[in-house]
Amino acid sequence: MQSPILVEQIMRPNVNVIDPCASLKDALTMMRDRRVHSLIVAKSYEHDAYGIITNTQILQKILAEDGDVELINVYDIYSKPVFSVSAKIDIRHAAKLMLEHNIKRVAVTDNNELKGVLSTTDLTKYLISLLE
Repeated sequence: MQSPILVEQIMRPNVNVIDPCASLKDALTMMRDRRVHSLIVAKSYEHDAYGIITNTQILQKILAEDGDVELINVYDIYSKPVFSVSAKIDIRHAAKLMLEHNIKRVAVTDNNELKGVLSTTDLTKYLISLLE
């Protein structure tokens, strides 16, 4: 029997993290410069939960309220807690969780420490590699 593929084997370990007090302009600039669609929002204190902010959330906030990206902070709109999975679980379990909750990315943690991000894009790339 084939051994399971673990989340840590296909996740992206380079996590783009932003402070909750950063402006939306800072978030958008970071997303553009790093060519990503979301950022993990840092914990405010040690036992806090990580959050997530996506470009979709930012666009909805700006369009809905004619918001000024320099006057709105990340903490005004980010989602918390972000869904997270252990780095040591089978990717099939993570994929099922993402599908059941209709989410595109999850934080990957180990002992409550951020280790990476797993997205539907990462899962798709892995599946394509199996077919090649």
